[in-house]
Amino acid sequence: MEDYLVSFGLKDVIDIACVASLMFYLYRMMKRSGSLNMFIGILVFIFVWMIVSQVLKMQLLGAIMDKLVDVGAIIIIVLFADDIRRFFRNLGNGARDRRRLLEWLFRRRKTSSEGMNFGPIVQASYNMGAQKVGALMVIGSRDELQDIISTGETVDARMSQRLIENIFFKNTPLHDGAMIIVDGRIEAAACVLPLSDRTDLPKQFGLRHRSAMGITERSQAVAVVVSEETGKIAVFHNGEFKTGLDAAALDAYLKEHIG
Repeated sequence: MEDYLVSFGLKDVIDIACVASLMFYLYRMMKRSGSLNMFIGILVFIFVWMIVSQVLKMQLLGAIMDKLVDVGAIIIIVLFADDIRRFFRNLGNGARDRRRLLEWLFRRRKTSSEGMNFGPIVQASYNMGAQKVGALMVIGSRDELQDIISTGETVDARMSQRLIENIFFKNTPLHDGAMIIVDGRIEAAACVLPLSDRTDLPKQFGLRHRSAMGITERSQAVAVVVSEETGKIAVFHNGEFKTGLDAAALDAYLKEHIG
């Protein structure tokens, strides 16, 4: 024990910090996706397996659990395919965020949000909320949303307040579904989004809210929802949400999270 403490150095501190960070990230990801209980069950199984095979040296039970661990790797990949995909996507986005930070430090920051006017989205959302007209808008990049765009009707028009309100007007052909906005243009409407399977969402959230949560769990897009029942505006990003925003708060949120 004393020899180990003497040899304990900076490399070991970094090793422990990396493992702790990875476990914390996995914990947050599983909690966000509603798979926390399954994640805890896997950790308990790994702990029992280590005790049985490494400490107690129980050969028969240890051999059975060894086989389960070998097969379990494939099972985990199948069960958590979406979460694993999101993990690697976030790694790539993390590199992009670091690049933007460096650009900001050297006063060369240029983002698409600087050239994008969020006024039409904000004003349309406020007006539709006052009239209790339901709406779902997703703002993001073409690369992430291309598959979603293909599920709806192509619009390919410059974004404007009146056009947004007309599309979501009750009983119009395109009012049901999501509107996809890329670089200040309405790419498509009546698009189908993946639903979130989280069980901890507020009970008053309907299909639009679950769809907004679903797409933001799988991409870096921002989703804006206007409730048809209450008229309240909610925003979703990275599997998190805020509700009850006014026009000023919505504008500030979009400027902060889109770029």
